[in-house]
Amino acid sequence: MTTEQVPGYWYDDDDPATLVLGALRRFRRADQEMRRRMSADMDMNVSDVQALQLIIAAENRGEVATPRQVSAHLGISTASTTKLVDRLAASGHLERVPHPRDRRSVVLRATPYAHRELRERMARMHRRMGEIARAVRPEARQDVADFLHAMAEELDLAGTPLRAASDG
Repeated sequence: MTTEQVPGYWYDDDDPATLVLGALRRFRRADQEMRRRMSADMDMNVSDVQALQLIIAAENRGEVATPRQVSAHLGISTASTTKLVDRLAASGHLERVPHPRDRRSVVLRATPYAHRELRERMARMHRRMGEIARAVRPEARQDVADFLHAMAEELDLAGTPLRAASDG
């Protein structure tokens, strides 16, 4: 019997919130699995794809992305970041360009190939996710958004350092 099959292992089975928490847990597993499949399909590891997504998101906001930001976002060392950037540059997914304000630094830019590849792989999923989000009753959308933001905040705090169960 796995921990998810043990009644009341994490949550009280009689608590109605268990239904929501179970759905959230299923979503998180599906999201992780989708990212694993996508990275495998692109012949990359998950960190490479996450780095590309970070760089493209920065570009979409009109900002620059640096190796230091990639390192901080992924929680990896400078040496690991250098290897990751080297892999993505060698595969044609990104390029290094001089930083516009700091001559000692470089900016990472996704290539048109990277944009095209990610768009082709994710367009259908993003379209469907938009449809699913629009199907949520308008009066419930703020509650759903508030719930997800609160859960994200809790996950951001978890493990830094882990709090004892008695900390609530």
